[in-house]
Amino acid sequence: MPAHGQTEALRLGVLTPLTGAGSFDGPRMLKAMQAVATEVNAAGGLLDRQISLVVEDDQTNPEPAVRAARKLIDVSKVPVIMGTWASAVTSAVAPVCWESKTFLTTVSGADSITLLPHQGYLIRTQPNNHLQAQKHAEFIASLGVKRVFCLGIQAPFALPTQKRLAEVLPQHGSELIGALTYEKEKTTYRSEIDQALRAKPDFLYLNGYAPDLTVLLRDLYRAGFDGGRFTQSYALTSKVLESLPAEVTEGVYTVQPSADVDSPAFGLAAKRLALEPDSYETQATDWISLVILTIAKAKEASGTALRDNVRKISQGSGLKVYSAVEGLKALSQGKEINYEGASGPCDFTDIGDIIDCKFRYQRIAGAKSKFLKIV
Repeated sequence: MPAHGQTEALRLGVLTPLTGAGSFDGPRMLKAMQAVATEVNAAGGLLDRQISLVVEDDQTNPEPAVRAARKLIDVSKVPVIMGTWASAVTSAVAPVCWESKTFLTTVSGADSITLLPHQGYLIRTQPNNHLQAQKHAEFIASLGVKRVFCLGIQAPFALPTQKRLAEVLPQHGSELIGALTYEKEKTTYRSEIDQALRAKPDFLYLNGYAPDLTVLLRDLYRAGFDGGRFTQSYALTSKVLESLPAEVTEGVYTVQPSADVDSPAFGLAAKRLALEPDSYETQATDWISLVILTIAKAKEASGTALRDNVRKISQGSGLKVYSAVEGLKALSQGKEINYEGASGPCDFTDIGDIIDCKFRYQRIAGAKSKFLKIV
């Protein structure tokens, strides 16, 4: 309970992977959210209250994630949960949220997530699989690749990604010659690799997480595969690069949704964090900024208020604002606002998908990521 004369803090929930396969991104996303909360608290808080983030580790695992979500909702009574990363985790947590009328913001990309009957209690700033796979296929084909094979972990995004690659690659003079899904936590994937190489691909699309990608890349090197390899940056992390010999990762292409590096919001996030934030840090910046501004607009901290008002502050013809503090000031003056995020414009479809974004492509050289382009 607050001390006499003090107002109880306004609790907002964070459920993010501090351990497990997502542990490279989770702590950094948390830090980005904490930085915005600190800035808003220093400027006077939200609804005349200080913001308190209640943090739980989802362990990149659906079962503990659901238990943690129930704790946030039932014990801490938060109106929102921010930060789920793995699609399997978000798929498990989302029903707990909509059934309790708790708002959920996520970075998970599986198409199936926004197709759930979430009743509007969910938005994601990460492009869905359909958009990601389309952009990835266009980039891969631009390299002159003709024969692509997809190796993907058993996860909600695996089959939709394969399907979209098969649709888009032929439009650009390439083709998906085969695909398979594999189980996680295996010590070797040599049998899966042998199956893929029998199809004689000149390029492999590796669609998994850091632990399995580490094994895949090592086994591919041992198998003598000298074709191209492509994966998500969240899988080929700096920790993975450090754990493998440089020759094992040499030449691998990586991709991630790009932060809007030209946005004033990106510059503010960089200053706030004292570093150049990546896509996940900027998306986390945008989640908490959207939540804060929506609560201020609605003058109510509830999941239903967030659902009903989030688009009123993030899209439309209102005054463009680039931080939560700037937006709170404008709202206090009775102005309509349009929050433009560090990750890009925060414009959402009716089912909660981000409408568009750019992608950042890099290539590994000498165990380090070298920037190629943003498109």
